[in-house]
Amino acid sequence: MALLMEPGSEPLTEGEKADLAAIAAIKESAAREYREEGNQFVKKGRKHYPDAVDCYTKAIAQMGALAAPNPDASVLFANRAHVNLLLGNHRRALDDAEQAVRLSPSNLKAHYRAAKAALALDQLPQAASFCRRGLEHDPANEELKKFLAQVEAQQRERDLKRAKVAQAISAAKDLAAAIEKRGLRLGKAAYQELTGVKKPTLDEQGVLHWPVLLLYPEVMSSDFIEDFPETDLFSDHLDVMFSASSPPLPWDENHAYTRDAIELYCQAGDGTPFSKSELLKYLLEGTVDSGLLPESLDGEDGEHGTVEGQGSSSKWIKIREGKPLQEALQHKDYIIPAVPVFFVVSRKSAFYSKFKAGNWSLP
Repeated sequence: MALLMEPGSEPLTEGEKADLAAIAAIKESAAREYREEGNQFVKKGRKHYPDAVDCYTKAIAQMGALAAPNPDASVLFANRAHVNLLLGNHRRALDDAEQAVRLSPSNLKAHYRAAKAALALDQLPQAASFCRRGLEHDPANEELKKFLAQVEAQQRERDLKRAKVAQAISAAKDLAAAIEKRGLRLGKAAYQELTGVKKPTLDEQGVLHWPVLLLYPEVMSSDFIEDFPETDLFSDHLDVMFSASSPPLPWDENHAYTRDAIELYCQAGDGTPFSKSELLKYLLEGTVDSGLLPESLDGEDGEHGTVEGQGSSSKWIKIREGKPLQEALQHKDYIIPAVPVFFVVSRKSAFYSKFKAGNWSLP
């Protein structure tokens, strides 16, 4: 009997051949029944999709060895891929659709479902490839043409985003290199509620332009200079801000804050400088979607510098107004709190002696 034959052996008698033909016919009939039953389950809706998958799986099991070409088996795999797509099982759907394409390269539904599954898995080049291979068999297929256009549009958008990210990273690295070349150190932002997300910029001549925050510690009011080139003198900006024709500060009832009376200070010995990777991440904040950035920015990293926090080593350094901004930022103990911050006091104010005596601290 054919049922007792060894696997891989050839039938020798007419009876064995007849038995094998009968078995094949039974399996073929069973496969058709399972396929039809699966189709009916699909029509019944999502609740019955797992039953449909089970039926197609049973039908495939009746097909025996799956050597190509096998159009009937291709249809079964394509059907199961369709249901897996409906269930959101995109990896299984792609595996099934790939099998369907292998068994029948002209099965356009298999190509389409493979493309849909690949797109759902964020495999855009593979999705486009399935569309193009399907169109080789039917160049006029509108479904594949429309889906290919959709995939190519997404690919173009992704390429543009990647180019923008690459450009932003390159600009951030140039900016970080310029900061490092000058021996400057940046740390965590201290007054971001006042400065927002403003960052330094590097112009075509290689000059750093800084946003600068001026704080009046007597009342904790502030002024913000959005563009302060590193080559500018402090005196140039102060001459404009505190000129004789400028109105007094709204809170300065005693008119103590005049050009001849003000002094600028920075707080040195306070904070922890960014590592190289932290500096790059800070400079990239707000420029591109953080989710598009690579996990590692080319391995850029370094040791943290260590500076004592506000306390015995924290000190106030007087700024020389006739010098450029760059010189103040290069002070060996100054950690720029993301944006340079300078404190403005007046020798005419009663607060001045309190400030100079160290009887004042940041709130």
